[in-house]
Amino acid sequence: MTRWARNFAALLGAGTPVDRALEITSEQAGNDGLAAVLSELREAVREGADLSSTLAGHPDYFPGVVPAMVQAGEASGALDTVFAQVADHLEEVEELRAQVRSALLYPALMAVVAGIGVAVMLLFVIPRFAGILEDVGGTLPLTSRILILAGDVTSRFWWLLLLASGGIGFALIERYRQPEHRLRLHERRLQWPVVGDLERKYLTARFTRTLGLLLHNGLSLIPALRIARASVTNMHAAAELDIATSTVAEGRSLAQTLRATLPSLAIQMLAIGEESGRLEDMCLRIADTYDAEVRRAVKTAVALIEPVMIVVFGALVGFVALAMLQAIYSINTNVF
Repeated sequence: MTRWARNFAALLGAGTPVDRALEITSEQAGNDGLAAVLSELREAVREGADLSSTLAGHPDYFPGVVPAMVQAGEASGALDTVFAQVADHLEEVEELRAQVRSALLYPALMAVVAGIGVAVMLLFVIPRFAGILEDVGGTLPLTSRILILAGDVTSRFWWLLLLASGGIGFALIERYRQPEHRLRLHERRLQWPVVGDLERKYLTARFTRTLGLLLHNGLSLIPALRIARASVTNMHAAAELDIATSTVAEGRSLAQTLRATLPSLAIQMLAIGEESGRLEDMCLRIADTYDAEVRRAVKTAVALIEPVMIVVFGALVGFVALAMLQAIYSINTNVF
């Protein structure tokens, strides 16, 4: 999508008509679905439809901010500039999302490897070790008995544990699909110590960047707020933004209405933007600030998660090693 917007802006800037630019970019689109949509857009434009209205008919490919910005570009006659801004916006959003995912990939991989290691020990290593101890006989230390019991339960009832885990996971997914439970979870998630602060900063960056771009392209505040609200995936925060939009429509200050939703620094910067009449510029500054905050927070969280996981896995391996060594020492004491 970002690549298409960039190429489309370049073609428009070179003086290519809209329908011809759509035809060229549809032929070069790597995604078959996007190519079909662009061909449909080209036919609609040739029949006299506005590009913005045709884009709005395909929300899966073009988020609400894109048709709104294109509509402003059609009114001002600067479609090439608008599509360059769209490409920049989509690029920044995707870059932030990709950076968060890549930062969390290593801890997730460590968790998978640690889980596989524990499963191998419980299913294969410990049962064999327990068989050797049974042949020798004698009284085992508490740690060894706990270890053998865990291995015995896992090796005998692994199917039951797997079934129970799947059932619990399915029940949680079904519960999450219910809007009232999902809303409650999203509200609680914003209150979690580290995750909540990170998510609030992330939604602040996305919301203010979208709002700033829409205002910069000439959209009025209320429609811009409604469109920017769609960029927020947290249901509780989105509901608060709906209330804030209604309150702003009644004449109240934007900064005051968003006080319960956005961080305090963002609220202060919004208030300054309203007072100075440069709200769109201040929104973009807020977005840049919280983009950087999210990146730093993710790096810090990953830096903390990694040693914690190493310590936990090391403690688990140490417990297994201690239990085995104590069992071996107990056997030697009984024999000699």
